[in-house]
Amino acid sequence: MILEKRIPSSLQFLFFSVFVVLLISTSFFMSQLKPTLAIGIAIAIAIFLVSFLDTNVALCLLILSMLLSPEIGRRSIYGEGMTLRIEDFLLVIIGFAWIAKNAYYKELDELGLLRKTPINPYIFGYIVVCAATTALGMIAGRVNPKTGFFFILKYFEYIIVYFILVNHLHRKKQIHNYTILLLVTCLIVCAIAILQIPRGMRVTAPFEGAHGEPNTLGGYLVFMLAIVMGLFFTMKSINIRGVLGGMSLIITLVLLYTLSRSSWLSALAMVLFFIVLLKGKEKIIAMLMTLAVLFALILFAPNRVKQRVTGTFVNKRVSWRQEKVLGQTLDQSASARITDWKNGIRDWLGNHFIFGYGVTGYSFMDAQFVRIAVESGIVGLIAFFLLIKSIFRHAWFSYKNVKDPLFKGLTFGYLAGLVGLLAHAIGTNTFIIVRIMEPFWFLTGMVMMLPELE
Repeated sequence: MILEKRIPSSLQFLFFSVFVVLLISTSFFMSQLKPTLAIGIAIAIAIFLVSFLDTNVALCLLILSMLLSPEIGRRSIYGEGMTLRIEDFLLVIIGFAWIAKNAYYKELDELGLLRKTPINPYIFGYIVVCAATTALGMIAGRVNPKTGFFFILKYFEYIIVYFILVNHLHRKKQIHNYTILLLVTCLIVCAIAILQIPRGMRVTAPFEGAHGEPNTLGGYLVFMLAIVMGLFFTMKSINIRGVLGGMSLIITLVLLYTLSRSSWLSALAMVLFFIVLLKGKEKIIAMLMTLAVLFALILFAPNRVKQRVTGTFVNKRVSWRQEKVLGQTLDQSASARITDWKNGIRDWLGNHFIFGYGVTGYSFMDAQFVRIAVESGIVGLIAFFLLIKSIFRHAWFSYKNVKDPLFKGLTFGYLAGLVGLLAHAIGTNTFIIVRIMEPFWFLTGMVMMLPELE
């Protein structure tokens, strides 16, 4: 009906003829390609059409692809190389469909390309700072233009998720459906990870190639565990709370077998946030649950988990550079991190304090806050913390103002998850890891829109 209103009847036949010619041309072109490439192009066209006609379906596909899409390419444990994943292509396709849809409907309902939200200025400010400092690094010869450009695109890919979501979030039912799909995706990831446990390896997310990243899975699980716990403490149905309680145990089990100490510490910070904010019997329940888990770990923790904890400190001379905390010598992994932090802070303060080296302009280090300072300088560090402060402030506003138990639980869990991710970022590049940030920014969009929807 919309097409009939917008296109004069005299032109409809012409448009139809052009469409038929395009179909015939495309069919001839694809017949000359390899079957796999032709199938890929056909799927891309289908996704574009689906995204244009029904963005909700496209967003559901995106949720599933966040953790369940395979990688193309190779990247070392030191951050060298580059990988692309299915949702990278999916985001591009959905993005083009989003732009096309906005271009068509703008005069009808004034959707606009970017919906205004309270954190938009801080998002744009951080993007501009990172892009500008990287450009300066390119000019100075510290940043490889190709590497810097693609890393910037990769870093801000997840922000596209945020804007696509907020532009198409208009009904409470969408929140309900997306929440269920996010939780189902998490359960699938956990099931795949549990199958890895008998192999004696650190569990990782699906489709991570030759070098898995347990810290990535750990950060994702901490964030999703926070969402599950937030819903657990706000939902009234006993059956729903039972399902959520069981899911939290499954996530905790998988989290243990990541053997990621950064993730364990972030989980502790997240749980403490719940305990501090909860009141009455809910606080008591949270404290009892935490004590029960701790006692169970002391008595029944797998040997791999115990060895990971006790192996943090070594009491003998070793071949690597030894770093100490409270007089205790750290193991190789922890020592390497602290050494990198020291070197990075020294070079940042001594050489490029204001604008940094530019993204990828300095050697790889696994520590988000130090990395931001080294790559984008004090300007980038301030922009980052202003963004986080804005997100936390407006998420807190949502938490205090929404009444629906689902909305309340999402915002409560989101706040606790954000605290957990900030703790996780002390020893990991949490806020530039796509598999953590895509769910994070998707839920950020939901949380920002909840007061308006209610």
